[in-house]
Amino acid sequence: MGPLPLGRVLATPGALRALSEAGKDPLRLLARHALGDWGELDAHDRRENERSLENGWRVLSSYPVGDEKIWALTEADRSCTTILLPSEY
Repeated sequence: MGPLPLGRVLATPGALRALSEAGKDPLRLLARHALGDWGELDAHDRRENERSLENGWRVLSSYPVGDEKIWALTEADRSCTTILLPSEY
């Protein structure tokens, strides 16, 4: 299976602020997500992502960025991927 299609990429103001403050490039985070590096997920959530790839469901990654966590969430229909803070969900 190739990279996860990301669709339109969106980012919330909070996530952009956290990434900027930490000096992190959002494109690197998106690349990790697209290539199946789900970041800091537990075993259950990793299995769910694998099932999501097989069944066309939503895919979630979680990355530490400074003092925050940043989520990358690709919708089930692969129309868009949103970068956000968990508190913005």
